[in-house]
Amino acid sequence: MIAVLQRVRKASVTVRDQSVSTIGRGLLVLLGIASDDSDQDETFLIDKMLHLRIFSDGDGKMNRSLLDIQGELLLVSQFTLLANIRKGRRPSFESAASPEVARARYHRILACLREKHIPVQGGSFGEHMLVSLENDGPVTIIINSRESNLGRVKEPDTLTDKGMNDQKDLAWESQ
Repeated sequence: MIAVLQRVRKASVTVRDQSVSTIGRGLLVLLGIASDDSDQDETFLIDKMLHLRIFSDGDGKMNRSLLDIQGELLLVSQFTLLANIRKGRRPSFESAASPEVARARYHRILACLREKHIPVQGGSFGEHMLVSLENDGPVTIIINSRESNLGRVKEPDTLTDKGMNDQKDLAWESQ
């Protein structure tokens, strides 16, 4: 899952000239759901949305969470966050979940937030939406559940991790 959290003074969604949802102070969350996302990804994301300390305290420091300020949340599904732009000029969305899977996960996340008594609104899944917001800060945080160490195998990121640690394998570095 990829989520873009934006601290807002207010945000709203309009579909076909009809207001669908509106929130006051809180978070606008744009959510991209991948085909291989799990329940652990949902739990991780919900925890971050509720507990990240990105709201200012009395001293102007980011020390307060959405829960602390009793803020509102607007959750908008946005599969384009899963765009792969490595080849060509047209984005590929092959890693995005199917609409059926994404819709189910999206509604599960909304339901979980409501169960926790969070004032939450949703967009209109699968619709063309006009999203309006008044950024506060601006403060924008990008969360990728792939970076959460949820038990996934981490890709090797150094030559040593790849087992290329003898002189022969590293000879190219000196050239």
